[in-house]
Amino acid sequence: QVQLVESGGGLVQAGGSLRLSCAASGRTFSSYAMGWFRQAPGKEREFVAAISGNGGHTNYADFVKARFTISRDNAKNTVYLQMNSLKPEDTAVYYCASAYGNSALWSRNYDYWGQGTQVTVSS
Repeated sequence: QVQLVESGGGLVQAGGSLRLSCAASGRTFSSYAMGWFRQAPGKEREFVAAISGNGGHTNYADFVKARFTISRDNAKNTVYLQMNSLKPEDTAVYYCASAYGNSALWSRNYDYWGQGTQVTVSS
């Protein structure tokens, strides 16, 4: 039902910044929790950050807590991931995910996924 399209990935030098965007379809975007995950080659997909439907609650993985910020603009049906102080180990494909309600903030189980956007951080 929900279609997600990520953008904003690219090549950046260590210490630099990127802002990822995820555009979602549907008229009830504010009813969905949104999350960001990432996956590097040969590694499992890992949770990065999540935000509740109205933006009132966020949840972050420990390794990005001080560097990344998730936000959303419900008028634009878009969620963002601002990434600062990027490190080579942040290199991965970043995926946007969506789930109805707010339980996914804690369970980290999502129903809809985008195709991903590549982030490459050089040394």
